Amino acid sequence: MSKNKLNKGSAGQNRKASEEFIQKYQSKKDVYTTGSGLLYRVLEQGSGITPTMNDSVEVNQRILLFNGKVIADTYQTGNPDRFSLQEAITGVQEGLLLSQEGGRYEFVVPAHLAWGRKGVGDKIGPESALIFDLRLLSVLFN
Repeated sequence: MSKNKLNKGSAGQNRKASEEFIQKYQSKKDVYTTGSGLLYRVLEQGSGITPTMNDSVEVNQRILLFNGKVIADTYQTGNPDRFSLQEAITGVQEGLLLSQEGGRYEFVVPAHLAWGRKGVGDKIGPESALIFDLRLLSVLFN
């Protein structure tokens, strides 16, 4: 087995650990769950506009695996990410459609709303839930 495969975990291991993480997370205070299974908390309420699927956004975000391993962190680098909502994974799209400019949110994205059975690259294994600590800096109209 390759080193990368080993680091990412198997689909079965990741699914079980992700489900356990999600169950524990649901018991936190102020956690909301959408019909699709996205979990979120409002860390700081925004007061600006809410993006639509036709917009792009500028965000600061820390992306973590369900086990707490940081995948990316623009808070640390100081270089916010810009992307169109249509480019984002389903869970982030759904979360951003609930967000307001200036707000900070924590999204727990189950695997089926992220990269599912495939995973992606050498950092995100199959069936992995992800955690996004995301501040919506601005909505960029397309």
